Amino acid sequence: MASKWWLMLPATLCEIGWALGAKYAQGAVEWLATLALVTLSLGLATWMARTLPTTTVYTVFVGLGAMGTVAVDILFLGAPFNILTLMLVITLLVGVIGLKLYSSSGPSSGSSSDSDKEATCTGSH
Repeated sequence: MASKWWLMLPATLCEIGWALGAKYAQGAVEWLATLALVTLSLGLATWMARTLPTTTVYTVFVGLGAMGTVAVDILFLGAPFNILTLMLVITLLVGVIGLKLYSSSGPSSGSSSDSDKEATCTGSH
């Protein structure tokens, strides 16, 4: 089964795009573009979660999206920069990297077998 981690980049870019679109969209076309980015970002995250550990995918996806949105806001949109923001973003980045590394090499990959998923869904153990 091929790894789908490469989808994280476009998913994260769409996540940043829709977050900024939600803040700045004014007309119908801008809101439709924002809705398209929401749909695409969540669709890509869902696709990744089919073959990768769901918790890790979601955490990395949201963490990178949050960091990217903060970076774009500061670098391009004039949001104020302060040392506390930098420290919090670095803390988030370390956590995301740690979770990704742990899920790749830890004692459990975080994914369960199809029979485990079926038992959970049907309530049988």
